[in-house]
Amino acid sequence: MSATRVGIGIDFHRLQEGRELILGGVRVPYDKGLAGHSDADVLTHALCDALLGAAALGDIGTHFPDDDDAYRGICSLTLLERIVNLLAQVGFQPHNVDAVIIAEEPKLTAHFPAMRAQLASILHVSADHIGLKATTSEGMGALGRSEGIGAMCVCLIETA
Repeated sequence: MSATRVGIGIDFHRLQEGRELILGGVRVPYDKGLAGHSDADVLTHALCDALLGAAALGDIGTHFPDDDDAYRGICSLTLLERIVNLLAQVGFQPHNVDAVIIAEEPKLTAHFPAMRAQLASILHVSADHIGLKATTSEGMGALGRSEGIGAMCVCLIETA
């Protein structure tokens, strides 16, 4: 009997001088990066939480705690790969993803093909199963003041 499940994930990180900006596993040229224990890739973190939520397996912090030095500076794509493997162990595989990045700057659309390719290769899906969008918060709040970047993601998983 086949089953499908939906999950949602959300993540926010502050921008910080002296760090690279990584989104969807892609280095995006910008004068600041995201602060965090890992590479702080908000898009990949939101996706990780969406996948874990769909499978009712908790959240990214449960599996990869930010007080564990084993994950300091780790590439978020590595975490995503581990989550995809965990899903396989419980009989699920990713089907598709729809995500939005919330940032006043930098402009991101030109980087979407590379992000889709990175994420699709780890999820073992076609890049056309990865929907990406960007929006601003129209100058409102911390994100509107360019203090950070956020991402929200919805995913569908199905039995393997």
